[in-house]
Amino acid sequence: MREVKIENQLRLKTERLGGKCLKFSSPGNNGVPDRIVLLDGGCYFVELKAPGKTLRPTQRYVKKEFEKLGFTVTVIDSLPGVEAFINEIHTTRIPEDKL
Repeated sequence: MREVKIENQLRLKTERLGGKCLKFSSPGNNGVPDRIVLLDGGCYFVELKAPGKTLRPTQRYVKKEFEKLGFTVTVIDSLPGVEAFINEIHTTRIPEDKL
């Protein structure tokens, strides 16, 4: 499975729940997470990977720097990972037709 399929699923599920899943680009700052998810009053950083792929050294460094600032960077590498992430951050039960 390709990373883009996982990324599209994250975007679709977030938008179905009324949230935003924004592509994160920070010129001159390599290794920033792929997406910022805004849902239910929360702001979440997400790095997407193809199954079995790991963070590059720059991404590991940025993740640690964000964590020092009190933020979490979630790494998702599967469709079940998308569902688990959405269920974790969404404050109400997700209706079956929205999954």
